[in-house]
Amino acid sequence: MIFKNDSLDPAAVFACAASLRDACDQAAKLQNLSLSDAFNGMDQFYREAMRIAALFEEWACKHVVFDEMCDVWPYLLEDKFGAACLQRMSVEDLKYFDAEDCPDVALKLLLPLHYQDAPRLPLDVKAINPIPSSHFTHWRIQTIRCLSGDDNFEAMIYGDDPFDPDYEPSILALYGVNAEGLVEHIKDFDRYADAVAFVSKIAPGVEFPEEPVVSASGASDG
Repeated sequence: MIFKNDSLDPAAVFACAASLRDACDQAAKLQNLSLSDAFNGMDQFYREAMRIAALFEEWACKHVVFDEMCDVWPYLLEDKFGAACLQRMSVEDLKYFDAEDCPDVALKLLLPLHYQDAPRLPLDVKAINPIPSSHFTHWRIQTIRCLSGDDNFEAMIYGDDPFDPDYEPSILALYGVNAEGLVEHIKDFDRYADAVAFVSKIAPGVEFPEEPVVSASGASDG
């Protein structure tokens, strides 16, 4: 296969495709499913596996924070990528895999990701309050959402599907955190930059990261 994007790592693409092939082979045996019938021939199945592999690697190059990873990238993909894809969708539905599926697969792989507002990822970031006389010792910006038809918001945590159809679109909530760790809701925002700009006005000198990272380790300090 000739890659149109020179930035793609052929080893990573091959690892993704091999992992997906092995996971599909295993699932097909368990389900008594013919991959050839499901994809109108094995050649088409392999084309789909390579398409998905290249698509995910291209997405990962833009969104994964590789500097915060300990694993060797192709080895991680070879071990876990196929299973993560089949957690996202069935073998038969892989032909519909597109860029919207990449964030959820990345979260299933526990990858550190650059935060983005669309689709909104499960952000949870804290910063020390530089105002010593304030009731709050920290500020916290966190992704929250509610079930469709419900008014009770809950934290969107790492691993939650950003496109879960059972939920309303998520938002960002700004909280003040006191010395006892109790939180007080301040205001909601659609964009991370707007939340940072707002808290910077009421707490000049606060240092939230310009490009926050979404990780499985939970809330991070700015």
